[in-house]
Amino acid sequence: MSLEKKCQAIVDEDNKYISQSSRVPYFPLAVKSGHGAIIEDADGNEYIDLLSSAAALNTGHAHPKIVKAITDQAKEFIHYTPAYMYHDILVQLAKKLIEITPGNFEKRVAYGVSGSDANDGVIKFARAYTGRKKIITYVQSYHGSTYGALSMSAISLNMRKKIGPLLPDIHHIPYPDCYRCKFGQKIETCDLECFKKFETDLEYYIPVQEIAAIVIEPIAGDAGLIVPPKKYMNKLNELCQKNNILLVSDEVQQGFGRTGKWFGIEHFNIVPDIIVMAKSIASGMPMSALVARKEIIESLEAPAHLFTMGGNPVSCQAALATIEVIEEENLINKSKILGNYMKSRFNEMKKKYPIIGDIRGKGLSIGVDLVKDQKTKEKAKEAAKKICYRSWEKGVIVIFIGGSTLRIQPPLIISKSQIDKALNVIEESIQEYVDDEIPDSVLDVTKGW
Repeated sequence: MSLEKKCQAIVDEDNKYISQSSRVPYFPLAVKSGHGAIIEDADGNEYIDLLSSAAALNTGHAHPKIVKAITDQAKEFIHYTPAYMYHDILVQLAKKLIEITPGNFEKRVAYGVSGSDANDGVIKFARAYTGRKKIITYVQSYHGSTYGALSMSAISLNMRKKIGPLLPDIHHIPYPDCYRCKFGQKIETCDLECFKKFETDLEYYIPVQEIAAIVIEPIAGDAGLIVPPKKYMNKLNELCQKNNILLVSDEVQQGFGRTGKWFGIEHFNIVPDIIVMAKSIASGMPMSALVARKEIIESLEAPAHLFTMGGNPVSCQAALATIEVIEEENLINKSKILGNYMKSRFNEMKKKYPIIGDIRGKGLSIGVDLVKDQKTKEKAKEAAKKICYRSWEKGVIVIFIGGSTLRIQPPLIISKSQIDKALNVIEESIQEYVDDEIPDSVLDVTKGW
């Protein structure tokens, strides 16, 4: 699939006028339209979408029910700030979010417009409720790019250099990565050395009684879709309960059915004190929400966490329609079934291509880790760039994260035939990389994280 004039013209204009601090380039794709799991570019080329706009479109592109909800609400009124006035749709959505989130306790909802502001809210609510200041997050975590969320993140120096000082009293600990254990252990010999390292930190320089919250992604998304072991999550939950520390699940990327559950944390049978949600909550409309224990949300008074555009009624209607689509089309179960199928296909490829080192994930949130050597597990960064670029040339949108992990997160409405076609393209691209048929020139275009 060749790059034609309209796409290139848009890319060239973009480079002239748009801040490059806001773009991580992979390939010059200028989107014109999207329906279901298909994207059309400005030159009329079609692509199977395995990215879902960074996991923000679980219901696919332009789902008719969601389009109708948006247009019907826009005809009534587009917005009136809930900072001063009320509208019923805010309450309807809050009730539904409380219903689908884990926890049989009284909850409240705080709205925003992005995952970043929601994670800023985590810091505010956690400190206000507990009276403590320290927040624990993870190395390679990504929570957003506002100052609080950025301070919690630890995935890119480009996010942090030149703009300090960042927020104080935020500490980062190792994420439990069983494929590339930082402590040299194997799964069968693991004694949770990563957790013991945290316990050592608590013993020597992080007073446990000063920790307000521990914030974890139930699958570390941009780190490479890393799934923590259940025994680690159980220890973490026990630590929080024993020491009155709030446990926060950042579900911005993994929520709303993507993992084969409503929320990723449910795979561990753990009920967090706060759930952070955004991205797919409203199928691409700007929106975020915190759902937390009532007493946590009520620890702050207005205007400590409000936004002029928070709880926009058009976004609220899109969110309600999103939840209805997920329920009516049984997308949570579909995500589990199709995810297992995709992993089985990738495992078949792994037998043929030593470049595939690990396949991991839950539901339709899958990471395919490319390596130079299956024993050393050295990341094959150049391979990831070339394979993603060639897949795009052949009509499949797939990117890499964590340096070398293919990010497989298609819309949950994708068909099995579309999956097969996309996987065939990826396998062809892997073979062409192995045969050295992809030129080095693509490395000038594809940068990634």
